[in-house]
Amino acid sequence: MTSTTVRGARGEELAVEHLERHGYRILERNYRCRGGEIDIIAEEQGVLCFVEVRSCASDAFGGPLSTVRSRKQQRIIRAARHFLTTRRCLDREARFDVVGITYAPELRVDLVRGAFESRSYW
Repeated sequence: MTSTTVRGARGEELAVEHLERHGYRILERNYRCRGGEIDIIAEEQGVLCFVEVRSCASDAFGGPLSTVRSRKQQRIIRAARHFLTTRRCLDREARFDVVGITYAPELRVDLVRGAFESRSYW
């Protein structure tokens, strides 16, 4: 495994721990379909949360949160639609959250609730 892969896996573990400490209930991890992938699917106070986890060695180039650009958002939205359709829960309230993990100069975990929206709701 590459150092990036290891850092990413560790970042997902840190994100799960952080989300659980903040009251999220983890439903599924690494959901994949033809259109995309969702790192974590969780529930917070009845809201279904599709969570993208991004990690960076440092904030030198804008940090992890700045890496969730439009193209990545669209892939997450497609995967979320697939999840909601196959699970027959299109009527659920849902949102897209992002967890950013920065390793240096010190470990930092940032959670952004409602980081982006789907242009058309499901």
